[in-house]
Amino acid sequence: MIKFPATSFKNSIYFRLLITYVIVIFPIILLGFYLYYWSYNNASEDISRATVTQLNYYLEDLNREVEWMELQQFDFIEDSELNKLAVTWEMMSSVELRSSLTYLLHRLTSFKNSSAYIKDINIHIGKNGKTISAVHSVLDLDMKHYEALQSKINYNRERLTYFDSSMHLIAAKYGGKKGQAPLFIIQIEFDLEKLSDSLKQMNLYTDSGAFLYSNTTDFRLMDSEQSKPILQSYLMQTKEAREKTSLLNHIGMRYHIDKASSDNLNLTVVTYLPEETVKRPLNFFYQWAWLFALASFIAIIVVSYFTYRFIHKPLLQFMQSFRRMEEGELDSTIEHDKKDEFGYLYTRFNQMLVKLKTLIDQDYKQKMMMQRSELKQLQSQINPHFLYNSFFILNSLAKTGDVDRIEQFTIMLGEYFRFITRNSDDLVPMSEETKHSRVYTEIQELRFSRRIQVQFDELPDEIASIKVPRLIIQPLIENAYEHSLENKDEDGRLRVTFTRENDDVFIRIEDNGEHLSDEKLEQLKLSLKHIDESSEMTGIINIHRRLVLTFGEASGLKLERSELGGLQVTIHIQLNQLEH
Repeated sequence: MIKFPATSFKNSIYFRLLITYVIVIFPIILLGFYLYYWSYNNASEDISRATVTQLNYYLEDLNREVEWMELQQFDFIEDSELNKLAVTWEMMSSVELRSSLTYLLHRLTSFKNSSAYIKDINIHIGKNGKTISAVHSVLDLDMKHYEALQSKINYNRERLTYFDSSMHLIAAKYGGKKGQAPLFIIQIEFDLEKLSDSLKQMNLYTDSGAFLYSNTTDFRLMDSEQSKPILQSYLMQTKEAREKTSLLNHIGMRYHIDKASSDNLNLTVVTYLPEETVKRPLNFFYQWAWLFALASFIAIIVVSYFTYRFIHKPLLQFMQSFRRMEEGELDSTIEHDKKDEFGYLYTRFNQMLVKLKTLIDQDYKQKMMMQRSELKQLQSQINPHFLYNSFFILNSLAKTGDVDRIEQFTIMLGEYFRFITRNSDDLVPMSEETKHSRVYTEIQELRFSRRIQVQFDELPDEIASIKVPRLIIQPLIENAYEHSLENKDEDGRLRVTFTRENDDVFIRIEDNGEHLSDEKLEQLKLSLKHIDESSEMTGIINIHRRLVLTFGEASGLKLERSELGGLQVTIHIQLNQLEH
């Protein structure tokens, strides 16, 4: 039977905590101030969040209104009756003219009544010197006003136009000749009084206010004259100081400022609220904060400190030891002289480490030996499949008497077999593996040069020295030739590319074979997920298995349909797993 280490009451954690409660004598009154300012900041943040949300909704509604106006304005520009009137006014009979004007005035009135923000809609026809207004019917054209509108159209590239202390939407219809004056101009004038009223609706408090201004012009709109000095003080700040939520000092008072901007409209809407309004609900709490601090804050702070010292700190040391154990450090025992409950836990933990190290030494080494044996067995299954074709090519070259190409071919063939027959290393640099694959591709080019085009990218320097299992790229290229490209009479394509993204290396082998069905692709994908351990592993499954054994479960092969139309095999190597 194990003897519990805490043999006396004075050695227990409970006794220490009890003594801690007795010796608590130092109150921390500042905590009351902290709670007050914490509540104030929370209230300010809640108000700001709600206000900014409301401002964004306001701008979104305004933008939707403008979009609706623009849509109707465009519809007017394309109106056949308006275009006919602008071109043939002088040639129309009085009956036709009256009918056209009645139709347009009816449309203008309906358009104006569709939005509360529209004050008037004017169609200025310069050729005939007339203005058709939704409010004033038909008027003589004000040439000075008309020329100002033309100037705004020529030089203003924003959606909204500002002049005559108002806000407008302007659009024009031009004839076929370049440089010709517009056939007519459609001007939508906003009702600033209604816009000002909409700003008042965002004032949740009696002493709050709001204003709207253009980011690119001098246009300003306030909910009331009381907002004018606040607006001027706000605009005097730098753009960097005009944050979404900020504080503004104005004539000895501080204001909470919240704003939202619309890139579509180039408008910013701002609300302000005196700081005293935010603090007012907290004044009562401020008066009672001292009493609350005397009653409870002392115990909370002191108990927290000694709980950290007697409970949390030992537990933290215990957790750190577990983390080191999870990382494989089985020799870092906990040195201690404690006689309480934690002393018992530390002792049992040290004993557990000794037993765990013994078991891991037995099991882990045996597992590593089995994995290395499996890796050797898998590598030994790889054999060259194109020996017959190589001798056929050599025979063909000999018949033609092409000595230079025979020499070139035999050198490449020697390089190929030299690589696949050496067994000294399980892993080779990526540069050697790529060189071998390129030699294989060049051999195949001698055979298929007229009907297969090969794109073999250069290997990036940053991955050239990575150690990889032998024969992981060439068999995939061989698979592309055997199952896809050999069957093509012309326009065969093979592409090999290399990329690296942080700790992930990707090698892609693609072809444009035409015989890969969706069902066959799905079968290939399933074969990588569900490997039958009892069957012989060859080809794609072989390479996938070796990559997993070498680099971990996150690495391996990924099968997809290539942009070229055939199969794309991606070799994924996760380097951080190799380092671990």
